[in-house]
Amino acid sequence: MTAPHPHPTDDTSAGDAPLPHYPFSTDGDRLAPELTELRTRCPVARVSTNSGGEAWLVTGYELARDVLRDRSFARSVLAETDSPQQDAPVLAPELLDAMNHLQRAGLRDEVLRALGRNQPELPADWVAEVTREGLDTMVRQGAPGDLQHHFAEWVAAQCLCRALGLPFEDREWLAARADVDLTMVTYSDEELAHNWEELRAYMAAYLAARRPGRPRGLVDRLADLNAERQGLTEQGPTGEPLTERQLSNIVAVLFVSGYEDFAGFLGVAALNLLRHPEAVESLRARPETMPQCVEELLRCGVVLGNAIPRFVTQDTTLGSVAVEAGDLILLSLDAANFDPAAFADADTFDPGRAPNPHLRFGYGRHHCPGAHLVRRQSDTAFRVLLDRLPGLRLAVPVEEVPWQPNRMAITPARLPVTW
Repeated sequence: MTAPHPHPTDDTSAGDAPLPHYPFSTDGDRLAPELTELRTRCPVARVSTNSGGEAWLVTGYELARDVLRDRSFARSVLAETDSPQQDAPVLAPELLDAMNHLQRAGLRDEVLRALGRNQPELPADWVAEVTREGLDTMVRQGAPGDLQHHFAEWVAAQCLCRALGLPFEDREWLAARADVDLTMVTYSDEELAHNWEELRAYMAAYLAARRPGRPRGLVDRLADLNAERQGLTEQGPTGEPLTERQLSNIVAVLFVSGYEDFAGFLGVAALNLLRHPEAVESLRARPETMPQCVEELLRCGVVLGNAIPRFVTQDTTLGSVAVEAGDLILLSLDAANFDPAAFADADTFDPGRAPNPHLRFGYGRHHCPGAHLVRRQSDTAFRVLLDRLPGLRLAVPVEEVPWQPNRMAITPARLPVTW
């Protein structure tokens, strides 16, 4: 691998001024002003990172799309031991490149079937029922209630545990370790590695206890298929079956990324929705418009505490900036989704916005496999939320909503509401 080279001074680091340090904020009530300023003045800017290194931060919409579709900017290389990092070291290649590992093992299609448009393990009536169950618990406990706990985290844990086939009674143990894994700068590398090993060992033990041919969910189906591939490999060349360690790592990634991103989005989206009571009333009158509203919540949600990383594989240009092989690129999709060059009245929440080509789930071949799950289950969950609590409103001013510090997936610490 080519090591990153020092760069000549540019307008973001003129003289002896220190580089701006990214991330600028891990609060989700608004886009960090620094991102707006950079997108306007210098949409490809040199920044320092939590790892102590440097990177190019991309904040413009078209530039972010260019990076996502250009094979000169790679992701999998970032798992190599001498690659630049934005935060803690990557513990294993499959943690950063899970879908490619699944594809080489012949398992990717099974993941896409489980998380695709139909999601057979997550019928809408079941999702509606568990959403009501969480809200009923909150109502019984009395106002003010915590919508992050009883709605966002509850729905996300229910959906991920059921889809993957994990026991819901283990959700608090799993969620606590997922929280630690996606917390920046707070924990040492050793603490993060120990935390991850606990998660991986849990998944390995769970897979080892499965009954072949009787899957409890996606994780067991992946294990069964992988075992079949291993048998075929012994008879002749056929792909690259995963090792037990790789599979348990990937299953843990599926839970951590799926749960944290979904719970964070639901919390931020609920806050954004309740900030616009006119939109809430419109949705109650016309619930069939909820899918379009979810797209706008996805666009304007500030949910990325860090950024989407890419590695420059060959010298090239990005906008007006020359980038070199070995450089780290960080994409702020939050900033890109507020780019007025791509969205009219980009700072305005418009639940009827159409078209709405946001980059929340990436672009082109780099598209999040959980996109359909988030869209479909958010639609159901928000319909139930507005129907179950007709007087729902924030119990504190927006600026008093607390946020989890240093979280990669921006998440309210609590979302106090009354009804």
